[in-house]
Amino acid sequence: MQHFDIIIIGGGAAGFFTAINAAEINPNLKIAILERGKDVLTKVKVSGGGRCNVTHAEFLPKELSTNYPRGEKELLGPFHSFMTGDTMQWFEERGIALKIEDDGRIFPVSDDSQSIIDCFLREADRLKIQVLKSHAVQTFQQKNDFWEIKTSKGDFSAEKMMLATGSNPKMWNLLKKLGHKIIEPVPSLFTFNIKDERIKDLPGIATEAVVKINSKKVNLESKGPLLITHWGMSGPGILKLSAWGARDLEKLNYQFEIKVNWLPGTTSEEVLNQLKDLKNKLAKQQVLKNAQFDLPKRLWRNLIVAAGITDGTTWADLNKNQLQNLSAQLTEASFKVNGKSTFKEEFVTAGGVDLKEVNFKTFESKLYKNLFLAGEILNIDAITGGFNFQNAWTGGFLAAQAISKD
Repeated sequence: MQHFDIIIIGGGAAGFFTAINAAEINPNLKIAILERGKDVLTKVKVSGGGRCNVTHAEFLPKELSTNYPRGEKELLGPFHSFMTGDTMQWFEERGIALKIEDDGRIFPVSDDSQSIIDCFLREADRLKIQVLKSHAVQTFQQKNDFWEIKTSKGDFSAEKMMLATGSNPKMWNLLKKLGHKIIEPVPSLFTFNIKDERIKDLPGIATEAVVKINSKKVNLESKGPLLITHWGMSGPGILKLSAWGARDLEKLNYQFEIKVNWLPGTTSEEVLNQLKDLKNKLAKQQVLKNAQFDLPKRLWRNLIVAAGITDGTTWADLNKNQLQNLSAQLTEASFKVNGKSTFKEEFVTAGGVDLKEVNFKTFESKLYKNLFLAGEILNIDAITGGFNFQNAWTGGFLAAQAISKD
């Protein structure tokens, strides 16, 4: 049996961040990372379309915490200790230049997630952290103040153990056997499957929109870029709804209706008045041929057709009914959602270890001494934009502070 001071199970973002920070605080510690796969940091590799969206330009703890449908209250304290600015400084001190994009997402200047991975591997090597791949953990138990861990490639023991295994059902089951409560996982951050003539043949078109889900069980609203895809709708505006509605939408079996306002900040009445003005101003022009309200031309065309306006119709020809229909299509277009699709490779779940069972000053289990938990293994998840990684960095940093003490 190999013995270490600290064993971290899970070679992802939270696992590496914990190990590196713990080793820097106390270089005498013998630390190992056990990873079940052949590669480490695989989620870091694919995140942000392969560019790695490391965090988000939100620099107030209270504001930052509002991006977490699950974990908002619990992360507020930790964010006062380590958050966005600290993350940026951490990477930049290690030679990784970062940039803030217009939408607030923060990426390495290299636009390559490999630079983040190389940074972690370089630091782990420098600090003599042992990274053991293809070590699938089978069981663990606490015995005489030590954690004993059985893996597919041998047995280990450590005084302190950290679980940073993401949404891994096997690890959740092992924790359940220890008496931890696991909130049943459901998908978060998913796109909506919609088959509708109005968005058919428009994949790739993106525009600002307000999207609402109004049902007896769910009442949610989101504003942001909406992207039309081959299978329906995606983009930040949709993904925010999927995160906040994760549990309720699962109960609806992903069958529900959304209303889209393609002209954010306007009501159907206001748009109707604007359309009446256009009827006078553009009397001789054909409605289909001149897109209004800065809408993409092809989307404008499809909404015109949906309002019952035919090709060749001029603005002067529009009757009261057609104007009302068009106003409705522009501000409260109803779409039937029939299922969901995973958002790229960034599969995120709502669910995990019950937050009541974790001390958020240290990320230590309240049930077991010297058992630490960080990242998506906890019932914490965020909207898209780098927030899930910030949870991993914050949890890893605070756990490292506690875990490195003698």
